[in-house]
Amino acid sequence: MKLTVLGATGSIGVSTLDVVARHPERFEVVALTGHSRIEVLAEQCCRFRPRYAVTGDEAGARQLREQMAAKNIPIEVMWGEQALIDVAQLTEVDAVMAAIVGAAGLPPALAAASAGKRVLLANKEALVMAGAVFMAEARRAGAILLPIDSEHNAIFQAMPAPGTAVERGVRRIMLTASGGPFRTRSLDTLKTVSVEEAVAHPNWSMGRKISVDSATMMNKGLEVIEAHWLFDLSADQIDVVIHPQSVIHSMVEYLDGSVLAQLGNPDMRTPIAHALAWPERIDSGVASLNLCQIARLDFSAPDFVRFPCLALAYEALRYGGNRPAVLNAANEIAVEAFLERRIAYLAIADVVRSTLNQVQDFAVPDLESVNMADALARQAADKAVTRMELRAA
Repeated sequence: MKLTVLGATGSIGVSTLDVVARHPERFEVVALTGHSRIEVLAEQCCRFRPRYAVTGDEAGARQLREQMAAKNIPIEVMWGEQALIDVAQLTEVDAVMAAIVGAAGLPPALAAASAGKRVLLANKEALVMAGAVFMAEARRAGAILLPIDSEHNAIFQAMPAPGTAVERGVRRIMLTASGGPFRTRSLDTLKTVSVEEAVAHPNWSMGRKISVDSATMMNKGLEVIEAHWLFDLSADQIDVVIHPQSVIHSMVEYLDGSVLAQLGNPDMRTPIAHALAWPERIDSGVASLNLCQIARLDFSAPDFVRFPCLALAYEALRYGGNRPAVLNAANEIAVEAFLERRIAYLAIADVVRSTLNQVQDFAVPDLESVNMADALARQAADKAVTRMELRAA
């Protein structure tokens, strides 16, 4: 199988290449992309020898070209959004790992779907922002969508039959969530949460933005919206369950009362290996699950007072239209402002709520309207952040 890895220098991209390296006879890397971690991308290019590499800007491309030339490694280096789209649609590529975080990952992921590729979808924002557009284009082109989020991959494994929820006999799905680092922390102390505390996830190794989303549980809210599109389920059929051990990755309840769950150690190489080899199975490098050592599995319902971002995501899904795209854009702006120490942790939800109230509802039947919703939301969220900064000054 020939692969393009979008977002190769991020945590999902690195894990993907770890699995690929275990099966050199099975996979060939054709293209790698990385935004700004040029040294990491250069090391990956030296090891996997792709034909193409893409960076975020011209300076990064120049730096990578110089490093590859110095090592006499022939590789075509490009930069920018169009280059990402181009390597996602390469004729010789069979599968595309779509692992670019945020709205920036939508255009190349959609391009891969439009080209009828096997799309290993780790970029949840593609479906959150443009679910109807993305799914319609995937159906038109005959693309195969394989979810990489551990929760959606678990659902996919427990609910493999095609068709509607009624045809599959599904009553509901349960997306598990670790609860992040603040699951049991006193609500009074959340106002003083630091950036360092928010990015310290107890179970998973993830990037800074996704780690903050896990702490606020916006990540789970985005996954609820993604699950709606992937599995054709309503908001009322998608539950979230706090499960701090992160051993059960998600569950499907059927009409007869049966509940099927997928279990495993919290390591993203498991869903990556599943999607890379599907419908077969390959070694992922993940250690076997020792339930006797774990000894207990705990579950609880999410607290929407503690996690208002999760409530906002459910609200956006139920309203539909441009609401999920607005939610996602506002959250990206708010999390960035928090990571830059411009706003407090609790202000993330406030920025998202303010933006949802400020941006007018409208339908998003095409990519142009999705991009309009995204742009309007970013403008409104920027203004909300500025207002909060002024009040805090």
